[in-house]
Amino acid sequence: MDLPLADHPDAARPQGRVLRLTAQAAAAIEAFFVRHRDHLRWLHIAMFVAFVVIMVVPLILPDPPATATPLTHFTTLANYVLWGLWFPLVFLSVIFAGRVWCGTLCPMGAASEWVNGFGLQRAIPGWLRWEGTPLVSFVVTTILGQTLGVRDHPEGAAEVFGATMVAALVIGFLYGRKKRVWCRHMCPIGRVLGLYSRLGAVQFMPAGAAAGRERALAGGAGQRSGERGICPTMIDLARKTESRHCITCFRCVMPEARGGMRMRLRRPGAEIEQIRDFRANPAEVWFLFLDTGVALGGFLWLVLPLFQDLRQRFAEWIIDHDLLGLTEPGPAWLMSVHPARAEVFSWLDFLMIVAFMSGCMVLLTVILTALTAVSAAVAGRVGADGGFRQRFTELGYQYAPVALVSLIIGLGTRLFMPIADTPLGMPGVHGVEGTVFVLGVLWSIVLGERILARQGVAAARRWLPLLPGVAGSAIVGLLWWPAIFGA
Repeated sequence: MDLPLADHPDAARPQGRVLRLTAQAAAAIEAFFVRHRDHLRWLHIAMFVAFVVIMVVPLILPDPPATATPLTHFTTLANYVLWGLWFPLVFLSVIFAGRVWCGTLCPMGAASEWVNGFGLQRAIPGWLRWEGTPLVSFVVTTILGQTLGVRDHPEGAAEVFGATMVAALVIGFLYGRKKRVWCRHMCPIGRVLGLYSRLGAVQFMPAGAAAGRERALAGGAGQRSGERGICPTMIDLARKTESRHCITCFRCVMPEARGGMRMRLRRPGAEIEQIRDFRANPAEVWFLFLDTGVALGGFLWLVLPLFQDLRQRFAEWIIDHDLLGLTEPGPAWLMSVHPARAEVFSWLDFLMIVAFMSGCMVLLTVILTALTAVSAAVAGRVGADGGFRQRFTELGYQYAPVALVSLIIGLGTRLFMPIADTPLGMPGVHGVEGTVFVLGVLWSIVLGERILARQGVAAARRWLPLLPGVAGSAIVGLLWWPAIFGA
């Protein structure tokens, strides 16, 4: 496990200057947030107001003309803020700042915690604690976003994000005691950010003597202890190792208290390199495989001719079997029905989108599962320690960088578009996207090699169990390529 930077043995040497500067930067950032954390409520209120404005105002404005830009029409501006800035930058931010969005900016988490203060405060039910709940939440939200055309229609965005806000308020009102049950157990984006925060440079660790007692969170007892503590996401701070549930709210940082937490800066990816020391979680690996697949399907159905071919065959089957009701438009709350914008989905379209995205999710999960299983089995043959299940879980994390980078580029297409207005033009846009994309693939391969090293595989023999991981990263990249750069 990485030592705190300030305590690193190289810190006293001339070559340890970077380590000392990094430790000083961490201390300065920590001091700033501790000094101002009582004022975060005003930031939460401002973000809530901004959320309402971005969701509601486009609903009452006329549609923007085709020539509209973010500077000339508010609806276009709101769309750019959501899909050109917010989504890609939130995902990108976890590499540098952990889940700082969740702890300091997110209006949903803050609103959920606020209503919890005067809510029913019931015990958290088992179905909500289930590790699969955020996966179901993410899959349903992602698919619904596609059938409603959430990126193209303000009504779709308002429904998806508005329903998410309502769900956060309801969960906060019903369950937990002065906690963010929504953020810990059900937020569809929170669990994704939690997974990728393991790549992040920010870590909160017990200070002083408590640091020597770190150990993996051990099931229900640890969580119940966390429910009685200061952490809003119910982390048992004395036993904290992993970063996935930490929302970087700085409430646990008490510089004057011996048992408080301290913020550390670490090398990005260090937690996954040493994942067995940070409570590798099989459910999280399955989440990584499944959410990458369903998100991929959400892009591919828009660009692949294969989707249109399958749709045509399904339409012919419907006609042959006299099921013409499936060609009728469905309800506007479930699918995109916008005649004035020349987009009206039928039940045929709805079923095709759901089936295609679900198929991509299952297919990619099967591919990554098979390759990871081969890698784990081969690693055991060439000297890796631990059982097959442990090796499989640890090696599954190696795909996190390529999956994250794919999401950033896919969701952030509009983020890079200003480059097209420079002399670099569209080749410059694709060049930047391609460079970032390749770096993500290479980072995944490096993590795979370091996980194998931690498992005890000798350097000269690592290449063999690494090959399936390289193939998996390459396949993820190839599948995302048409979604990002065109079919």
